[in-house]
Amino acid sequence: MVRTDGADERRGARGIGCFVVPTDAPGFVVGKAEDKMGLRASNTTALFFEDLKLPGDHLLGEAGSGFVYALEALDGGRMGVAAQACGIGQAALDHACRYAAQRRQFGRTIREFEAIQFKLADMATRLAAARTLLHEAARRKDAGERSTRWAAMAKLHCSETAMWVATQAVQIFGGYGFMRDYPVERLMRDAKATEIYEGTSEIQRLVIARELLSST
Repeated sequence: MVRTDGADERRGARGIGCFVVPTDAPGFVVGKAEDKMGLRASNTTALFFEDLKLPGDHLLGEAGSGFVYALEALDGGRMGVAAQACGIGQAALDHACRYAAQRRQFGRTIREFEAIQFKLADMATRLAAARTLLHEAARRKDAGERSTRWAAMAKLHCSETAMWVATQAVQIFGGYGFMRDYPVERLMRDAKATEIYEGTSEIQRLVIARELLSST
């Protein structure tokens, strides 16, 4: 994304173009891989464009419409993060169910205790609700309907659900849940990222509120 009509920042989002940059273009530099808390299987780096020049045929779409394209891509991106969050939450629930069936205390498995059953029931219920909201957002986008509010709601609810479910899974594992020998601590760290990228939970709430208020 770059301004195509000069460097006047007072123009705001207007005048921003979107370009496709070949990775072998002179001046394109990949920064170091960041040492992240979660999602460590996926590298995250900064990209630098040092005196990089591109021909006009590398422009994507219309000049000055780059910001519009970015916003349109966010709806799909937020649904993607919501789907990722549902997967993380489901994995945490699956691990918690298996562990509860194996771990024994006071002569029986911990899944026989009502407190554990209530946790598992709440985890499953919240995940089902989150997945249903995501499916509705995706249905609207597939139908060509405006889906900004629904994408934001799905991203917000699914990410916060994943974080809550992963935290409950760690709690069910007890002390083992805090150890890297077991998978739920990683899922908890991975879930946190879904509350942050493609717009934080706070930004999603702003988007949802603005969409609601603009229609009244």
